[in-house]
Amino acid sequence: MESLAHYPFFVFVLTFVFLSIATIAGASLHRRYPTVTADHKDDLGVILAATLTLLALIIGFSFAMATNRYDERKRLEEAEASATRTEIARAELLQPVEAEKVRKLLREYVDQRILFYDIRDISRRAQIAQRTSQLEGDLWAPIREAAAAQPTPVVALIVAGMNDVFKAQGDAQAAEWNRIPIAAWLLMAAIALCCTVLLGYRARTSMRLALVLPLVVAISFFLIADIDAPRHGLIHVGPENLESVALGRPQ
Repeated sequence: MESLAHYPFFVFVLTFVFLSIATIAGASLHRRYPTVTADHKDDLGVILAATLTLLALIIGFSFAMATNRYDERKRLEEAEASATRTEIARAELLQPVEAEKVRKLLREYVDQRILFYDIRDISRRAQIAQRTSQLEGDLWAPIREAAAAQPTPVVALIVAGMNDVFKAQGDAQAAEWNRIPIAAWLLMAAIALCCTVLLGYRARTSMRLALVLPLVVAISFFLIADIDAPRHGLIHVGPENLESVALGRPQ
């Protein structure tokens, strides 16, 4: 089951709503306890500046984590397409019957991998993963038979190429599971909550201006969640390289 952090629009809405409530709660505390000395105001100013700085650092660190994961997913999709394209070419070195079988299976394999990047439905993705696993077994069978019948350097090269295809698929799947931990999201939310309460308590102007910080933080959280989520949201890695393999494959 996917967590809420995998849905950027929900992250934006919930963050803005809860931080706005926290800001209003801080203003209510100020109205309830209005007698604050000048020293207390200075202390609150220092604490607010420190928490805002810490929040900015953590948001920047989380953004860097998300962009690194996004770049890794793009790199692995390219590596997967390269390994598959190479293996399709190497399959020509097999015996005609085996070569045709391997090419046919690789064509279907590429189609399943493209669906892996495009489909958002969880149940459909489970079906795709199951079919991909079956295809890997079907692809390995003729390669294993060819290696047993003719243990030549050429066949060994084909075996190594098929292993690269499977490894690239596993790396891409692992990169999809590699997300920003929920604990990091909770820590960011807790610090943002403290910042907005303090800001609401110290606000001397209208509440509309005080709600700028919740909006900015919500947009920042949305961007981090959007980059970190492989499928949901506006930014995601598409199978452009795999699609080029599918379009350029031998028919």
